[in-house]
Amino acid sequence: MPQVVLRPGDVVHVGADASVQFSGDRALTFRVIRVDPRVTYDGWIWLDGYVVGPGGNALQRRRIFVRQDGLRPIRASRVPAPRNGSPRSAHRP
Repeated sequence: MPQVVLRPGDVVHVGADASVQFSGDRALTFRVIRVDPRVTYDGWIWLDGYVVGPGGNALQRRRIFVRQDGLRPIRASRVPAPRNGSPRSAHRP
């Protein structure tokens, strides 16, 4: 499987394939806000982001250390974008 290239805003499933600490009911949906550029163990990365709830809302900010090839991308349509309280159609010059 090709390695996922992560960018801020990407949403991934983090389960046992990413790290044993996320196995079973500890798996989570994670919205990436930063990929740490520092070199770590081969295939492992640090990610900063938010645990995302079923409604697409950020539940908790976390920093996680995971196997990159164990992450599973989630299509954006399955997790709503965060809402800032203003309508998207509002246009301000």
